[in-house]
Amino acid sequence: MIQLKNISRWYKTSGSKSMVLTNVSLHINNGEFVSIMGPSGSGKTTLLQIIGMLDSADDGQYFFEDQNVFTLKEKQRSQLAKNNIGFVFQAYHLIDELTVYENIETPLIYKDVKSDERKSLVADMLDKFNIVGKKDLFPSQLSGGQQQLVGIARALISKPKVILADEPTGNLNSKQGQEIMQLFSQLNKEDGVTIIQVTHSEKNAEYGNRIVRLIDGEVSN
Repeated sequence: MIQLKNISRWYKTSGSKSMVLTNVSLHINNGEFVSIMGPSGSGKTTLLQIIGMLDSADDGQYFFEDQNVFTLKEKQRSQLAKNNIGFVFQAYHLIDELTVYENIETPLIYKDVKSDERKSLVADMLDKFNIVGKKDLFPSQLSGGQQQLVGIARALISKPKVILADEPTGNLNSKQGQEIMQLFSQLNKEDGVTIIQVTHSEKNAEYGNRIVRLIDGEVSN
């Protein structure tokens, strides 16, 4: 499903290259739950952003379902990501001025889904995550765990094939974090969603069926 070949990413500082990723090769199959681990500054988030098509590489190749991502035009790449990838962030990234309902609905508006279908899909998500009673509240009125549930519902509403999660429990207490990880595990096992998470937590990493360790921008064998 996802194949990275010799991905390198660097920044130029004072005329010299500062390497973030060096020759990273990775193959992720459909339906896998992969945890990417490594110390701060090891390139985990950069790798996730490249997989999510939010960033590009300076060298190497990236194939998503046999499409050569780096040869696509920006609009094509954006469309490929929008149709296949959902994001869950540590900081939730909910829109403060929108209600829970409106936050979940937002990706469907961008995809020009008709109003009646949007209502039906949002209702399903509210029900699935047990947040029907929160639909008219704003993010500031929710706990961290509830905000992250809304973030996951928003990520899933477009029925993505892949969920990319960057430290999804980083701002949650241990109980809330465990609930979110159990939810990811359920989505992976029961719904077949491919999940790639970046985490510092060994405990969270073990929810995946494979752990990829990055050290100084390289995959550690």
